[in-house]
Amino acid sequence: MPRVRFDRLCVLLLDDNRHMLRLMEEILRAIGIRNVIAVTDAAEAFREMRIAPVDLAIVDWEMTPLSGPEFVKLVRTAKDSPNVFVPIIMLTAHTQMANVVEARDTGINDFLAKPVSPKSVLRRIVSVIGRPRPFVRTKTYFGPDRRRRQLPFKGPGRRKEDVVADEDGLSQDQVEALLNG
Repeated sequence: MPRVRFDRLCVLLLDDNRHMLRLMEEILRAIGIRNVIAVTDAAEAFREMRIAPVDLAIVDWEMTPLSGPEFVKLVRTAKDSPNVFVPIIMLTAHTQMANVVEARDTGINDFLAKPVSPKSVLRRIVSVIGRPRPFVRTKTYFGPDRRRRQLPFKGPGRRKEDVVADEDGLSQDQVEALLNG
């Protein structure tokens, strides 16, 4: 496991559900993160990123007026973004394949399915901080390289048009398989 200095991290938590915000704050503190900025509004989160040197953002999917994916797009592409390279973990119970793909395509670094556990939060943080992926820029995408490892092509199912929408939510293992393959 890569060594991560949790006590030196500044983590931005963005969730409009105050109960989830407090739960995540307690989990982060339990794993040794002392500098946590917890906000319920995307505009406030963007302002906080201008003030504090945020090392990681954990962003909920479903929020108003700006959703999690919209916030990620703003961070990654806005001309006045304080840190386009900040690692971002998308946190949600909405784990349908279409949502995972959309979140990935906005430029998240990782995806964390609710309900969360301290172990799952720790694994994601170690993954994005301890093993960062290089960023890539194309005409339609800016964010971490979506390929986590090089795999040989194995036929159908590896192209955007081959992905079939799924109405049922995916498990965290299925999300990881989708993001890793």
